Amino acid sequence: MTRRAAAGGLVRACHPEPTAAVTALGGLLALRLGHSPATLALVVAAVFAGQLTVGWSNDLIDAGRDRAVGRTDKPLATGRVAARTVRVALVVAVVLCVGLSLALGAAAGLVHLALVGCGVAYNLVLKRTALSWLPYALAFGLLPAVVSLALDPPEWPPAWMIAAGALLGVGAHLVNVLPDLDDDAATGVRGLPHRLGPVRARVTAVVVLAVASVLVVLGPGRPPWWAWAGLAVVGVLVVAALRGRGATPFRAAMAIALADVVLLVLRS
Repeated sequence: MTRRAAAGGLVRACHPEPTAAVTALGGLLALRLGHSPATLALVVAAVFAGQLTVGWSNDLIDAGRDRAVGRTDKPLATGRVAARTVRVALVVAVVLCVGLSLALGAAAGLVHLALVGCGVAYNLVLKRTALSWLPYALAFGLLPAVVSLALDPPEWPPAWMIAAGALLGVGAHLVNVLPDLDDDAATGVRGLPHRLGPVRARVTAVVVLAVASVLVVLGPGRPPWWAWAGLAVVGVLVVAALRGRGATPFRAAMAIALADVVLLVLRS
């Protein structure tokens, strides 16, 4: 195995898309809240290290399951990267996550470590239970708190922001699991989406994300025109997600989640 191939496998094993998305969300929230460039960079680095921790631990824990169902998109399952390499990278990520988190201050650091702990708890146990939604709700709900508690002086974000983040997390969980329901069921994973079934899980995801949209638009007070426009776009996407066929509902639900993220950042 070449170093280049191993590096590529390591990147794939960290779940690069959600890692990049959550890291970007943390950075954008920090930018909107007026953090200095140094603190903004620290927030981004801490969130990135945390997401690497969650992603690599997920693939290490699921390697046996992924091999059993023939997941060709999982580098550990295909042998594209060695388990030892991922373990070493995981240890480095954990050490960096702890150090960078605490560098944000005690309050922000401890909340961020709790957030990362939610992700690891999901990987280890909760993804197989009816509480699979809970780590996502806590983690996404706490992310704005990490950013605001890193201010000087630290402050908690408004309740609407925490609630909207939690709803966004639950919706993201439901949407993210939909393509893997069959593979998960074959290996005994029965989280909330599996118990609901594909149709009810999709409808629940759309409803939760739509409520998050309303909360983000109305929560901070008098919405500007562009917030109403964003909510109108979400309304169109909700109809597409509930009435569309084929891949349209999944794509529409993903678009609602993206719209929620944009609105959350702009209304923060």
